Amino acid sequence: MSKIIISCAITGSIHTPSMSAYLPITGTQIATSAIEAAEAGAAILHLHARAPENGRPSSDPAHWAGFLPQIKAGCAGVVNMTTGGSAVMSLQQRLAAPMQFCPEMCSLNMGSMNFALYPMAARISDWKFDWEQPFLENSDDLVFKNTPRDIGFVLAEMGAKRGARFEFECYDVSHLHMLKHFVDRGAVAGPLFIQFVFGVLGGMAADPDMLMLMKRTTDRLFGEGYQFSVLAAGRHQIAMATMAAAMGGHVRVGLEDNLYLSKGVLAQSNAQQVRQIRGIVEALGRSVASPDEARAMLGLKGMAEVAF
Repeated sequence: MSKIIISCAITGSIHTPSMSAYLPITGTQIATSAIEAAEAGAAILHLHARAPENGRPSSDPAHWAGFLPQIKAGCAGVVNMTTGGSAVMSLQQRLAAPMQFCPEMCSLNMGSMNFALYPMAARISDWKFDWEQPFLENSDDLVFKNTPRDIGFVLAEMGAKRGARFEFECYDVSHLHMLKHFVDRGAVAGPLFIQFVFGVLGGMAADPDMLMLMKRTTDRLFGEGYQFSVLAAGRHQIAMATMAAAMGGHVRVGLEDNLYLSKGVLAQSNAQQVRQIRGIVEALGRSVASPDEARAMLGLKGMAEVAF
């Protein structure tokens, strides 16, 4: 089988500080955690920013500047900046930092959807910050807006103008058809890197049958002009990633998607999860891609072309 790319999502915007003491919040914590994940075998580092004083998801370029240069200086990992940010941010807020820092990669969600986090709130009794509980509970009336106009704008600003490649995040079969629409319009060129996202309430459940359906549909729509990866939220993370690796795909782990190493055991770092999935994929006979090998596979512009 071909080389396998391990992506690691370092902090995200879904989990709150009350959920785990190990969630990186400050710029130094995010940088340290990302560098450790790269050293453990993650070729791609998927990044969000947070306000260091309270861990709230942030789109402020000043918060991004608190860790991007450290990561670039400390490892060779591919920086993949979110354009999703948080579902409560406007598109302009979500793009403020990526447009300024011009990374090699960006994530791009391929459709609007319900994005329901509110069941998490019932598991927490001791809140650290006053924003956390309403942030989660109010997601029962939250639509994560990613219209075709939004998608086209991100493709133009980050792709055509700034040379970024994309992690196309597909939470549903319909998102694959939206991606095909933009390929047919000439707004997207290969090689495509498609992330199948499972386990978010409002998107696909973490079901092996759904993974098989996504793979068949992607084959039909894109032939051999794509690479696929799998992330699954929560307890399904390792099982679905293992299935993806056995199918010849790539994998994503990290504290954005799952706070645990095993049932009831909090992961103490992103690197722990990277080492865990690396051991599994290597036991399956896959060899882990280096950052430079991932750059070659995905046609990235290189670290010298970023603006941080």
